[in-house]
Amino acid sequence: MIFETERLIVRKLIKEDLLPLHEMQSNPKVMQYATGEVKDLDAHRIELNDLIAKYSLPKNDFWIYAIERKLDGEFVGTVALVKDEGDDEIGYRFLERYWNNGYATEICKGLIKYAKTIGMEKLIGYVVDKNIASAKILERFQFKVVKRFISEDIQLPETKYELYL
Repeated sequence: MIFETERLIVRKLIKEDLLPLHEMQSNPKVMQYATGEVKDLDAHRIELNDLIAKYSLPKNDFWIYAIERKLDGEFVGTVALVKDEGDDEIGYRFLERYWNNGYATEICKGLIKYAKTIGMEKLIGYVVDKNIASAKILERFQFKVVKRFISEDIQLPETKYELYL
């Protein structure tokens, strides 16, 4: 376990996460504000194996973890802590059927607490402007707008937020 919240556990990805990971990342609604790209099962199998392999790299700076519910151990999404030009970027993504349960707010709160415990000084988050719910979450936790731009990958207006811990 990496960290936990009231209802959720954040842990390393495992091979058994393939089918729910694929369900999440092949859903155009989930991916519309991320890469915009959906992939097939084989591509997700390769991606999952690559993400798992990164855990053992000595200088890894790209951490993607599984989020599961304490209630039943169900995989509900992923959370990311990655280096972006020296900044510590956070991100999270959930299976559509788990939207509107307050999990994103809960995981963001948990990420902030976890980041403080491991000595991070600042977090950043990128949100596509149409993703109003995600922007509200970052603003609720006092993230400040630092830059507005058009995203390179999906060509949509996007905002960069930061929070000093």
